[in-house]
Amino acid sequence: MQQLFCLPNDFTFLLFHFALMSEEKKLFKVTIDNITIEVEQGTTILQAARKIGGDVVPPAMCYYSKLKGSGGKCRTCLVRVAAGSTADPRPMPKLVASCRTNVMDGMIVESMTNNTVLDARKAVVEFLLINHPLDCPVCDQAGECDLQDLSYDHGREGTRYEFKRRTFERHNLGQYIQLHMTRCILCFRCVYAADQLTKKRVHGILDRGDHSEIATYIEKSLDNDFIGNVIDVCPVGALTDRTFRFKNRVWFTKPVDAHRNCPKCSGKVRLWLRGDEVLRVTARKDEWGEVEDFICNECRFEKKKATDWIIEGPTKVARHSVISAGHYVGVKKPHEALPEVMGGRKPKLVFDIHTVSDVNEPEVDLSLLPGPATSETFDGHPNAYGNNATDVKLGKGSNSKGTDSTNPNTP
Repeated sequence: MQQLFCLPNDFTFLLFHFALMSEEKKLFKVTIDNITIEVEQGTTILQAARKIGGDVVPPAMCYYSKLKGSGGKCRTCLVRVAAGSTADPRPMPKLVASCRTNVMDGMIVESMTNNTVLDARKAVVEFLLINHPLDCPVCDQAGECDLQDLSYDHGREGTRYEFKRRTFERHNLGQYIQLHMTRCILCFRCVYAADQLTKKRVHGILDRGDHSEIATYIEKSLDNDFIGNVIDVCPVGALTDRTFRFKNRVWFTKPVDAHRNCPKCSGKVRLWLRGDEVLRVTARKDEWGEVEDFICNECRFEKKKATDWIIEGPTKVARHSVISAGHYVGVKKPHEALPEVMGGRKPKLVFDIHTVSDVNEPEVDLSLLPGPATSETFDGHPNAYGNNATDVKLGKGSNSKGTDSTNPNTP
């Protein structure tokens, strides 16, 4: 080593450079549900399972790979470690959270192949649904809700809970975001997102135990160029886009990928169209439901015209999702033989359906309405809109007895 440091500086640098290049990353072999894969040191069990894909991947409601410190809150990703490592093959005494447990060389993990794990997940889902309202018929998150998917895949058929549910009043966190705390599962994602994406976080978890809630304490508005991303990271309908509330169902819209030159963010978004109207703008998400690039409020809330964007094409939606209903991407159009039979002449158009149909009237722009459309909207008053019962304060007007989400006696 003494001779090495006596060499000229340039040559010494080259020796160390080639030594670092030749050093290979240490890989660990881990077996998950009888499938073996090699991953780098420091990889968690959940990340290793995602490399395998399929049913092996444990569900996750709080973990978010792009948010530092997330994970370990919801306990839905529990797995059993049947063998800790090659050096110490003893099993771990309890089920562990796969998002917080790093793999070891020779580790053997059981996820979908262990009945104890499946029973534990059912218990966790039942616990998450104890205070969660049956809001799916009126919730804007319906159709893209992680809790819906979780309860369908891992939940029980019914509930054993017989007590009054915990309820909270809704709060408007500024002009763009509404907080529906009754639906919240306290995953902490929105807190981490605000803490890491914005310059100043003004909301967090207040109180303890059953009284814990997401709040700003003095009902401040969430005003920041990137605060709209808390809507995308929320796995349930606790944080919703006020510009989209009760406008449409996601399975009636057509998602397309688009981009624009934005000085604040990447400008890569997903537009949700109904005809030519842009009803909603969100960030693009990957196969795990995580945002690829966080976008600014200007792209999300203020650019609601198709002319503001360069549309790249239809979004690839998983076929198991209800959003994919009626969306046929990559389908080969059948050959039209009628013009050939008619000597090259195209068939005559009897009438244009758009001239006789009253659906999607051109003067009605649902994306610009501050509330849900009513019958008056399509009866000569294109700017008319109504107030949904769930937006009325508890005990007043049409909400005198409470809705599904505010009535503590809801079964």
